[in-house]
Amino acid sequence: MKKQLLLLFSILSVSSSLWAQEKTAIICGTLITGNDEKVKTNTVILIEGDRIVDIGTKELLTSEYKTIDLSDYTVLPGMIDAHVHPLIYGSEYQTNHLKGSSAFNALRGLKTVQDWLKAGWTTLRIAGDADTKYAHFEIRDAINSGMFQGPRIFGAGHYLSVTGGGGDINYISNEQTIIPDGLIVDGKEEMQKAIRQEIKNGSDWIKLLVTGAFMSTGDNPKNIHFSDEELITAVDEANRRGVPVMMHAHAKEGIVKAIKFGARSIEHGTFLDEETIDLLLEHNTYLVPTLTVGTYFRLKDPGNVALTKTERSQKQFREDRMKMLAKAHKKGVKIGIGSDNVGFPGSFAANEFEEFVKFGMTPLQAIQAGTKLNAELLKKEKDIGTIEVGKYADIIATKTNPLHDITELQRVQFVMKGGAIIKSID
Repeated sequence: MKKQLLLLFSILSVSSSLWAQEKTAIICGTLITGNDEKVKTNTVILIEGDRIVDIGTKELLTSEYKTIDLSDYTVLPGMIDAHVHPLIYGSEYQTNHLKGSSAFNALRGLKTVQDWLKAGWTTLRIAGDADTKYAHFEIRDAINSGMFQGPRIFGAGHYLSVTGGGGDINYISNEQTIIPDGLIVDGKEEMQKAIRQEIKNGSDWIKLLVTGAFMSTGDNPKNIHFSDEELITAVDEANRRGVPVMMHAHAKEGIVKAIKFGARSIEHGTFLDEETIDLLLEHNTYLVPTLTVGTYFRLKDPGNVALTKTERSQKQFREDRMKMLAKAHKKGVKIGIGSDNVGFPGSFAANEFEEFVKFGMTPLQAIQAGTKLNAELLKKEKDIGTIEVGKYADIIATKTNPLHDITELQRVQFVMKGGAIIKSID
């Protein structure tokens, strides 16, 4: 038995060694590294295992490298979506998580994130998700262990909400006992306990619903939900464990509190104004405005009763919101790409880049918002976000240069994650 185990270990070691030595060369027609404003042509990327080892001219090519010819394509870093909910689906998402077990939610969610990966999203930050347990972390762990292909996943277990808040279910009879899609916490002690529980179960981010939400029933996006004491407790507790906090905030007062009390990122920020823009700059806080989700439901599911607040926000607040985002961008606020994807196709989620161009970013700035800047937001800039030597080979390619047509990111033709080809050129 001992000899058999040693033989098995030897075979596994050899297999691992062969993988580590696997060498790939990508010939790029146009290369956007994401690290600067330069655009390279006729460039070669050398990859060994899962990392980039060299970038240069075709003189780097040798017979030991398996060649992928993308000389007719534009090559870019894999896209990073900083605000997704892969377990949410359908207009009745506040109760859909109860229709299947956590195991079923994990299986369904795995298919969802694999589809998003094929659309070019090589990294996701989950902004809390709808499950009675932690199905999305089971997905993450299965991907990380090599059992399945999938994107890199970071994020929060649940969105933490007050009783009656956006993470609660506010339209069921009070005689019924039901598990809401969010985690309900009231008071300092419950907040401490909840954050400790979230981290114990795999959260590397904490998500707080500071204000009401647009995509939930029975709460007001302009209301502040958590008390100052609860917010301070949350940030202190998370900071002690080295875990950053993202805060959902629509109302101005909620945005102000979230920034001042230590949020690393503000999610949505619908009622942004001059004061909150200056606070974002003062505290070096990121903003993830999540513009695509409203666009999706306005175009694909108009008149949906369950999403009347979202539809109203698109009609009433969109114009003013885009103007404030333009001002925030001009002043230098760090604005990251986040689609708030709740089950729509990954290709549609890339509309977020087009939205950023609409409020004033150049196509290259928008691309960097969904690559380099988001990697910095995640504190993963040493590994992902740009095409550089030493980083993971997370690479995508489009047929047309997205600097000429940003919507081309909705039609990604080639995807590689960590040196493994996920989607090849037909």
